[in-house]
Amino acid sequence: MERTNAYGEGYAQQMTDAYARAGVNIDAGNETVERYREVTADWRHPDQLGELGGFSGLFRLPGDGSRALVASADGVGTKIMIAAQMNRYDGVGRDLVNHCVNDILVVSATPLFFLDYLAVGKLEPAMAADVVRGVAQACRANGMALLGGETAEMPGLYKAGDFDLAGTIVGIVDIAAIPNKERVAEGDAILGLPSVGLHTNGYTLARALIAPGEYAQPFDGATYGDALLAQHPTYAAEVRAIRRVADVKAMAHITGGGLIDNVPRTLPASCMAVFEQTRWTVPPIMAELVRRGNLGNEERYRTLNMGVGYTLIVPFMDAAKAIAAVPAAQVVGFVSPRQPGGPAVVVHPARA
Repeated sequence: MERTNAYGEGYAQQMTDAYARAGVNIDAGNETVERYREVTADWRHPDQLGELGGFSGLFRLPGDGSRALVASADGVGTKIMIAAQMNRYDGVGRDLVNHCVNDILVVSATPLFFLDYLAVGKLEPAMAADVVRGVAQACRANGMALLGGETAEMPGLYKAGDFDLAGTIVGIVDIAAIPNKERVAEGDAILGLPSVGLHTNGYTLARALIAPGEYAQPFDGATYGDALLAQHPTYAAEVRAIRRVADVKAMAHITGGGLIDNVPRTLPASCMAVFEQTRWTVPPIMAELVRRGNLGNEERYRTLNMGVGYTLIVPFMDAAKAIAAVPAAQVVGFVSPRQPGGPAVVVHPARA
C-alpha cells in the first residue's frame, strides 16, 4: 500500500530505512500509541484534560478549576550507552530533566517537581551518584524540586555496566494560558529554536554509524564523543521571552520522529507546515550522520531534529518581535492550507 510522504512521493507503508535497520521502527512506535488510545478509550477521569499522545498530560487541579497539573515521563534513549562507554554520567541526568521540562513547556507549564528512575545490572554508588548529581543540578537550574525516585538493581535483566534512566516531571499551568492549535491559520510563521546536537533521540542510528573506537577522535573542534554527548538544552527562558511579545498559538518539542512526526501535533486538520531547511543550520554531527548513513530526506527529518530543537507558531506579524526578543530564534517555515489526505508537514531540503 502506498501513501504520500512529506515530499509528495509515494513510499511503502512500512519504511525500510537506516533507523529501522539499526533496530528502531518509528512506524511501530506510532502504531503503538494508537493502540494505547484504543485500550484506554473506554474510561477517563472527569478531571483529565486533553487526549493521550501529546507531549504531556493534564489534570485539572483539585479545588481550582482555572489551573491544571501537567505531567510527563521520558528517558534519554541509548545515549546512556555512549555515556557508559565514555564513563561520563552526569550529563545524561541533565539531559533527562531538560527533555522533560521541554515536554511540559509545550503547554506553557511551569515545572514543580521531578522524580528519577535509575535501573542497573550492578549498583556502583559512584556512578549512580554522578547520574543523580546531573539530575539535581538540572532541577535546580529549572527551579523545581527533586523529590526522590527509585534505584533498582536487577542483575537478571541488565548486565554489569548496563543501566537505564527515566524520569517523571509535574508542573502547573493556568488553563487559559494553554496554547490552542485550532487557532493556527494559513500564513502563520513557524519559529525554530536551534538544537545543539542529537539531544536525546537518534542514538541507536548514531551508534550504528559511529563506532566506540571513534569517540575520542577529533571532530568539529572537539571529539565525536563530545558531539554525541552534547547536552540537551531547556528552552524555557527563550519560550517565556517570546510569549511576552508574541501570540504563541502552538509549540512542539522536536524529539523522536523529528519535524515530520512532532509538528503535526500542533496543527489543526486544515493546516500543514512547510519548512525550508535553507533557513537554518544543520549541526555538523547530524550532517556527518546523514553522510555516513546516506540518509534520504524522509529519513533525516523523521529520525533527527536536523538542527531545530523546538518550534513555536506565531502570527506572521509577531515573528520579528519574537526574534528581537530571542535572537537565536529563526523563521524556519510557514503554515499553509492542507489538502484532504495530504501531508501535515513538508520539508524543502537544502539543495547541493
